[in-house]
Amino acid sequence: MARYKDSVCRLCRREGIKLYLKGERCYTDKCAVSRRAYAPGQHGQRRTKVSEFGTQLREKQKARRIYGVLESQFRKYFQEADRRKGITGEILLQILESRLDNVVFRLGFALSRAEGRHMVRHGHFSVNGRRVDIPSYQVRPGDVISVREKGKKNARIKEVAEIMEGQGTLEWLEVDRENLAGKVLRIPGREEIDIPVQEHLIVELYSR
Repeated sequence: MARYKDSVCRLCRREGIKLYLKGERCYTDKCAVSRRAYAPGQHGQRRTKVSEFGTQLREKQKARRIYGVLESQFRKYFQEADRRKGITGEILLQILESRLDNVVFRLGFALSRAEGRHMVRHGHFSVNGRRVDIPSYQVRPGDVISVREKGKKNARIKEVAEIMEGQGTLEWLEVDRENLAGKVLRIPGREEIDIPVQEHLIVELYSR
């Protein structure tokens, strides 16, 4: 499957904000956005007038990059959100938040979504006792996500567990750090999804 392999720091600089794609590094002085707060490339420091379409496109790209989703998959998520009853933009974000790699990150078992995706692919997690290695797997209320015995021996998972010791979690999730497990209590509301995206602009873009 195709995957973006270039520097993710360029993505943050292109959007002009921290997308927290590199975990710990994003909180240090080494963060590329802090050091070079302008778009990457030869003409990155030029001032340009952004059209309405350009503004909508940037919001869509921002959401894609935050969750690490390719264009074709993101479009499928939008189509699914559009079919469901309710506010399309809000439902779209709820679908993205329900990805297993995101939930692993939200539970504090990984310091970034990319790291969560990597750990899931390597089979370190189970859902309701069954091994799941698909990062896009959609979790549901009541699902229990736990680190498998194999994963509990992983040095990085142990390191992250120590870093996150004593940290709280979101109200729609329940975490048991001692046993490295968590439970999805419910689907999060829009006010609980703390990403800097104006989802109505994404809806407008796909509705053109």
